[in-house]
Amino acid sequence: MTSSRFAFPPSDQAIFLTDGGLETALVYLDGIDLPCFAAFPLLRSKEGRARLETYFAPFIRTAVERDVGFILDTPTWRANPEWAAKLGVSCDDLMEINREAVRWAARLRDRLSDKPERILINGAIGPRGDGYRVDARMTAEEAQAYHALQVEAFRDAGADMVSAVTMNYAEEAVGIARAAEALGMPVVVSFTVETDGRLASGESLPSAIERTDRETGHTPAYYMINCAHPTHFDEILDGNGWWTRRIRGLRANASAKSHAELDEATELDPGDPIDLAQRYKDLRRRIPHLSVLGGCCGTDHRHIAAICETCLPELGRAA
Repeated sequence: MTSSRFAFPPSDQAIFLTDGGLETALVYLDGIDLPCFAAFPLLRSKEGRARLETYFAPFIRTAVERDVGFILDTPTWRANPEWAAKLGVSCDDLMEINREAVRWAARLRDRLSDKPERILINGAIGPRGDGYRVDARMTAEEAQAYHALQVEAFRDAGADMVSAVTMNYAEEAVGIARAAEALGMPVVVSFTVETDGRLASGESLPSAIERTDRETGHTPAYYMINCAHPTHFDEILDGNGWWTRRIRGLRANASAKSHAELDEATELDPGDPIDLAQRYKDLRRRIPHLSVLGGCCGTDHRHIAAICETCLPELGRAA
């Protein structure tokens, strides 16, 4: 039976870690070619699956050693029809890859933890278009229809939850949340913001969260911020709006550069893991229910270990 401490959604007292920036780590640290920045094709070969396991293993070990939960993402941020078409992957093959991603994650969980109930398998859903700019913009109804097949594949393979990640306009987030609700899947929505704290669409983060809640009947279990440095959104979290209670997770970028600058970068900017960890600690003082802690572009296990060392000192040093 799953321990209530590690049930979904996380309680205010339970901490869950995530991994860091999967794609940037594979490309810039491991030298792996990822056309369209897509990691899901690695699931199609023994060597690719081994590379993914090597990446995820240190994060899972840290969670086990720290006695905290872990949210294990499937490597499927790009595994939707339009990106798959660019990679020559058919829709039927794509849905099987999404199902296999969940099964692969479950096998990895079972191998690396003797308490698998503490690791939640999360079907990761990325934007239809580019994560850094609003293109391929859809209505909420179009987004629900577009993303429903991926949500269904995750559900059928036994995922614990799904997350809409790097959302840069509200309609797509609303559509994914509605698709998840219709298919009976718990869902999390994670928005990304520009250096001014606003979504690429120009909408404010409070407005996007309030609108998504209003148009879905508060379907998302909680909200996250990802793919932005804390300096980009720190000031907008200073208020006491009710919407801040809906933010439970943070997966920040290592770099304080803008999305435009990161898009043009030819080298990885790992930032300062210690400084990033301190910023997480400061945010947790102001938002104590911030309980899902991980990283995004440019972060790796060093950053997650630093976050643990700074935010969870009572649990001892991570290996």
